[in-house]
Formats: sequence, C-alpha cells, structure tokens
Amino acid sequence: MSGIESSSIITSEQTFTTARTFLRVPIADSAAGADVAFLGIPFDLATSNRPGTRLGPGAIRAASGQLAELPSYPGGFDPLQYVKAVDLGDVLLHYGDSQSIPGTIEAAAAEVIATGATLFGLGGDHFISYPLLKATAAHHGKLALIQFDAHTDTWRDSKAAPGQLVMDHGTMFRAAVEHGIIDPTRSIQVGIRTWVDDPMGITILDNIACEDATPEAIAAAIWKTVGEGPCYLTVDIDCLDPAYAPGTGTPVVGGLAPLKLLRILRALSTIDIVGCDVVEVSPPFDVAGITALNAATVMYEQVCRVARRKGAIDQSYAMA
Repeated sequence: MSGIESSSIITSEQTFTTARTFLRVPIADSAAGADVAFLGIPFDLATSNRPGTRLGPGAIRAASGQLAELPSYPGGFDPLQYVKAVDLGDVLLHYGDSQSIPGTIEAAAAEVIATGATLFGLGGDHFISYPLLKATAAHHGKLALIQFDAHTDTWRDSKAAPGQLVMDHGTMFRAAVEHGIIDPTRSIQVGIRTWVDDPMGITILDNIACEDATPEAIAAAIWKTVGEGPCYLTVDIDCLDPAYAPGTGTPVVGGLAPLKLLRILRALSTIDIVGCDVVEVSPPFDVAGITALNAATVMYEQVCRVARRKGAIDQSYAMA
C-alpha cells in the first residue's frame, strides 16, 4: 500500500513558528469561562502622523510567542497555570463606514465583559481606548485611568462641537472626562513629555519627574491618585523612548526605559485593574520587532498580575 497510512500529531511548537494567538493560548469565539480575553482592534484611521497600527495586533501576538516558552521573569511561575486565557482574534471593522467603528468596538468589548472575563485590548491606535473604556465603565461604573504615554490625549478639536466625539487619537481622553467615563480626580498620566494647555483635572507625572523617581515611588504616586476603586490601564507604547520603541506613529524623545516601565507595573500588582490595553504599535516603522516585543511584554506582565491575584507565588531571585 502506498501513501501515508497515518498522520503524526504535532504536540509542541517552536517559538518562531507558533500559532498567532497571544501567548499561544486557544483561539475562541467567546470569552465565557475565561479569566482573561485578548481582543485585537486593528485600527489606525484616527492616527495623526504615521499610520500602520492596524497591523499592531498581529505583530504583538507574533512577538508574544517566545514569552510563553519559560516561566515568567522575575516571578518564576507560569501565569497560564493560574489564569484561563483565550484569544478572540480581531474585531471586524467596516473601513468603508468609519462612523460605525466606535460602536462596533464598544459592542465587541461589552460582549466580552458581560461574560465576566477581563478584556485585554491589543491596538490599534490610541483612539480604541475610548470605546473600550466606555464598555468597561458601563459594567464597572466610572473608572480611574492609569495612562502611560508621551502625550496626554486631552487636546480639544477646534472644529468639534462641545461634547462631540471626534475620531482622533489625541482627543479621546478629553471626551472620556466630558462624558463621565473616567474620574479625572482619580486618574493619572505617566511619562508625559508634550505640552497640553488643559489637563482636564488629570494628574500628570511627566517624564522629568519619572526620571528622578524610583519605580516604587512612581507606583506609590499612582496608588495615591487612583485609590481603591476600579481602574483602567492603558499603555501607549510611545511612553517608551524611541530607542526602545521606534515602531510607533508619533515618537517623542526622552521617554521611559522598558525596565523602569515593567518595574512600575509590577509594583501595581494588587491594584484593581478591571481592563487594559496596549496601543500604537506600528510594525512598518519597527526595527527588528523590538516595539512589538516591548508591547507583548507589557501585556504579559498584566497576565502575571492576574496570576498573582489568583495565587501565583513570586519566586524571584531577589526573594531567595
């Protein structure tokens, strides 16, 4: 008899050939039963400078493959042993009908949040945070915002009517304050290094202050501002210096180093983060995939945070 009589089953994958889901978790049609659900939002129509962030979710997923190979560092545990996670793929957006896009993203997010899973958004330009915030606030109430960014994104569009939502990645947090989605008195923007005339009552910890402070002191300032209520975390990858994140739409020199950002995030492990996103990865401008890898690592840290809250024990060398 000729031909192949039986087929072999591949039981493991190389990190460089991994299936393109975040951390190689299963792809799913629903977040029901999951602790965490990854959702890609391939969108860059709100970009004001260099485009390409619609390709960000795929690049972040590809970069995440190697992060699933070994136990976490410095924790020493596999977060997926504690966290049930699924990847829902990308939201299908109608690019010929741009006005439908915010509602489409919000509806997709609301569907995830209704299952009880925590939504982890993969952007996409930073405008996507607005519909994600809106869906999260509808479930959890008004939110504190923890924003790592080079820009405040609270500019006013001079052509917009008061209260009008403009699809622009530099105005959406003004809209989130005006529409009662976030509480500015409990919100903080970290790493800012561009000027804005009206911070909308949000606390700003600019990058000069960050340079002079320890990660623990920055985390303490965040804690002091946001308090005990529900928080939303958004990380614009341009909070990092362009040396570490060249693949982004509007790079600004003088940014954070990745280690400092990760140490700050680790110091926030017990904070009540009910939703998060990482945005503004533009693969066409990336160098050796380092921007996507930084973004994937930021999101991986959030999976580790959930694992710690569910009982994972930190076994870092520093604790030995």
